[in-house]
Amino acid sequence: MEVNIHEAKTHLSRLLERVALGEEVIIAKAGTPVAKLVPIKSATGEFKFGSAKGKIVISDDFNDPLPKEVEDLFWK
Repeated sequence: MEVNIHEAKTHLSRLLERVALGEEVIIAKAGTPVAKLVPIKSATGEFKFGSAKGKIVISDDFNDPLPKEVEDLFWK
């Protein structure tokens, strides 16, 4: 949806309601787009168990002791 600046100022609350529902609003000045109102995606999305399945690989030796030369780097 595209609106001019006057309409955006007059109906900002109404436009923000539409943006909150996922719509993008372009604000134009003399017919030229100058800004876009877009919904902000939540940084704390809903967690779903198993959503990373197949994306993460943990090697079989993950819990094995570190080699001596690597271990020594931590105790200097």
